[in-house]
Amino acid sequence: YQCRVNCLAEKNRKMLCILSFSLFADIFSCLFLTLCSTYVFMVQARGIQIRENVKNIGAQVLEQVVRGAYSINGTDYSYDFNESESDAPSTTYLPEGFTYLPSQVCPEKLPSMKGRLEVNMSEISLEEVERSLLEREPTMALGGFWKPKDCLPRWKVAILVPFRNRHEHLPILLRHLVPVLQKQRLQFAFYVIEQGGTEPFNRAMLFNVGYKEAIKDLDWDCLIFHDVDHLMENDRNYYGCTDMPRHFAVKLDKYSYMLPYNEFFGGVSGLMVKQFKRINGFPNAFWGWGGEDDDLWNRVQFANYSVSRPYGDLGRYMSIPHHHRGEAQFLGRYSLLRHSKERQKVDGLNNLNYSPLISRSRLFTNITVSLSRKLAPVADY
Repeated sequence: YQCRVNCLAEKNRKMLCILSFSLFADIFSCLFLTLCSTYVFMVQARGIQIRENVKNIGAQVLEQVVRGAYSINGTDYSYDFNESESDAPSTTYLPEGFTYLPSQVCPEKLPSMKGRLEVNMSEISLEEVERSLLEREPTMALGGFWKPKDCLPRWKVAILVPFRNRHEHLPILLRHLVPVLQKQRLQFAFYVIEQGGTEPFNRAMLFNVGYKEAIKDLDWDCLIFHDVDHLMENDRNYYGCTDMPRHFAVKLDKYSYMLPYNEFFGGVSGLMVKQFKRINGFPNAFWGWGGEDDDLWNRVQFANYSVSRPYGDLGRYMSIPHHHRGEAQFLGRYSLLRHSKERQKVDGLNNLNYSPLISRSRLFTNITVSLSRKLAPVADY
């Protein structure tokens, strides 16, 4: 009996040793992998740092070249070189004091476009914003129409803003964006398309309504689809019609200034009027939050258009905090997205019916519509 006990103890001791060795091996392996991963990360970080240093040196060389090329009477003009934009193609903004004639087309890269903007999210009344903007620029016409007097506008741009119960956001957006568009010397007007009724919010249908009403006013070149809570952080993010279709809001603070996914087309985007007509506008079938931008991306791809985006940090935006509950998500969006191509011909500008109530203030045109599913019937496809 004692012998059996001793043998069993010896076996247990050997098993314990084997288990201990195995556990030690696992711990060692984990430590080794951790050290290797840390080393690889350090190498990658060092590589990134070296790359950024090289880019910064290149930006400094570019700065000296540009300053030398545009030196006026031996005096350099002020230029804010943003190192984070050094991966962008070489672009030269006109120097301070550059003059042009009222008969000339407005330049795209004006000295008034300084770069990074101060973003003020403090709440303000619409009346205060209107008074402030009109004191500075009294030439704004009823409905928020404006065009430069010192040059011929290169582009006519309609800014479409879908809206419901965001009365604290709209004045902040106008206070921020109107001066930027004036500095960019664009001819523009704001259209606030407000949804009435009790149906879930339909951002896409509101954009379609806004387009149909805007083209009754003017032969616009392009359309900017602009969420009311998005504020740009750089006035060199040009809202002209160049390189459209274009996704402007590439880096949003609530997404940690990263693009959520490559096909993301939300927040602020733009299309030429002819492009928007060709793709049959937005889909009307997305009730609630989400999906309509992805469908628009699909429509753009089906038309063989390529989406452009601002370089570097030009596409940075801040989102105004919400004081109320957001819109409910649209759970049926995935099913609709699987049939984007089939629906494109039957759901959009060509099946939309609505009865608008239109009013014009000094800063924008308000288009109020009560939406329902029967206003955009879809035939079988």
